Amino acid sequence: MKIIITQQEAMEKGVWKEVAKIFGVAQEDEVWPNETYILTEEQARQLGFIS
Repeated sequence: MKIIITQQEAMEKGVWKEVAKIFGVAQEDEVWPNETYILTEEQARQLGFIS
């Protein structure tokens, strides 16, 4: 299973720092609110999206 989340959704859910770390996004990188990130099932579990 794959979970797709946008940068904006990650910000709203309070997990953007973790998502950015997973994907190697630095603070100085330009990021669009609708930019999508595909999480593996394990990553989604670690972030609390699924149990």
